[in-house]
Amino acid sequence: VQLVESGGGLVQPGGSLRLSCAASGFTFSSSYMSWVRQAPGKGLEWVSDIHSGGRTTHYTDSVKGRFTISRDNAKNALYLQMNSLKPEDTALYYCARGPAAHISTIGQGTQVTVSS
Repeated sequence: VQLVESGGGLVQPGGSLRLSCAASGFTFSSSYMSWVRQAPGKGLEWVSDIHSGGRTTHYTDSVKGRFTISRDNAKNALYLQMNSLKPEDTALYYCARGPAAHISTIGQGTQVTVSS
């Protein structure tokens, strides 16, 4: 199982970023997928998940209305569109296999820094 994230960077408050995750080594199209994050000095926080078919999504309250999770099963790819970014969104973002309560594997992470 391999999960490789990309798309992080430095952005000003109110800006946007789109994270991508390339998945391999397992049947991506049959797998629930999540995004989790870890802010400096804090533990892992689940952000969002998406059903294998892509029709059902869930978000933690702090990102609802600002973040959108999506997937392309033909490309084995997972995405996180992040809009209206806030300084408190600063974290290392990880792509993860599994829904919120049953995450089995995470990637190496991509850094998102929201600062003016």
